[in-house]
Amino acid sequence: MGLVMGTFSMQSKQVDYRKDKVDDDLEMTMVCHRPEGLDQLEAQTNFSKRELQVLYRGFKNECPSGVVNEETFKQIYSQFFPHGDASTYAHYLFNAFDSAHTGSIKFEDFVTALSILLRGSTREKLQWTFNLYDINRDGYINKEEMTDIVRAIYDMMGKYTYPVLKTDAPKQHVDTFFQKMDKNRDGVVTLDEFILSCQEDENIMRSLQLFENVI
Repeated sequence: MGLVMGTFSMQSKQVDYRKDKVDDDLEMTMVCHRPEGLDQLEAQTNFSKRELQVLYRGFKNECPSGVVNEETFKQIYSQFFPHGDASTYAHYLFNAFDSAHTGSIKFEDFVTALSILLRGSTREKLQWTFNLYDINRDGYINKEEMTDIVRAIYDMMGKYTYPVLKTDAPKQHVDTFFQKMDKNRDGVVTLDEFILSCQEDENIMRSLQLFENVI
């Protein structure tokens, strides 16, 4: 979960809360995309208006145009993983944030996903993660999709992990988890199977709670 939200939020902590709303409105008119009103975003997410202002400033620092395309997203995300190749995982993550399939991520897309990952219910967090793994968006996760995501995560972490990972580690990881999740042995994992399996795993459930108080 921490890999998902690390992209923009680090800079949001340096924002001066004393900046008034007039400045925010003036700045929003100068970008290519103007976000929805803060009142509307506050109603749609689990963030307060002040938190949204902080997040917007952090987002705008990285994306002055108000939108981010996939190439820029990859460049930003790769900064957090200098010893690995984050491009493939960033591609999958970008598609998960770009829920409308527009080819770009707007501030609304960003805070909606972040709201789920940081403040959503357990089911909401797991459903978002399921959608990340469901690469072809057919409502199921097959073994190839899980392998692609897990391999991308291993590539992102790089070769300098400790202890050193074996070459076949991604395959072993997928074999273990897929067998656990595919309850009826039909070769695919449904949303309900995914959620049930994750809820049965203490490590996964702990990881869902790690970033609840990040912002």
